[in-house]
Amino acid sequence: QVQLVESGGRLVQSGGSLRLSCAGSGRTFSNYGLGWFRQAPGKEREFVAACGWSGDDTRYADDVKGRFTISRDNAKRTVYLQMNSLKPEDTAVYYCAATEKLIATLPHEYEYWGQGTQVTVSS
Repeated sequence: QVQLVESGGRLVQSGGSLRLSCAGSGRTFSNYGLGWFRQAPGKEREFVAACGWSGDDTRYADDVKGRFTISRDNAKRTVYLQMNSLKPEDTAVYYCAATEKLIATLPHEYEYWGQGTQVTVSS
């Protein structure tokens, strides 16, 4: 089992950058695929980015590709989401999640979720 705690969300201007962190617990942290999802008010939770066990295999949603980068540090049991060129439509609560699969892009494939961190991008 793994517990996840996100941090780093805040108010940022359009065009700015932000790095989210998600700290995990558990000795087998490196054996989980990790992902970031987001949920805006009135919308369903959507996939943002995912990485495999080693971090070498990554996936991105089309609308963040080239702007966001997911990475992980298994020694620190932490996954990051570097977000550049932020847009107002990136405003959402961002969640990190862990899956026992090697890598996954659908919410129902993830067994463990953090509580979320709010990212607000002003225009």
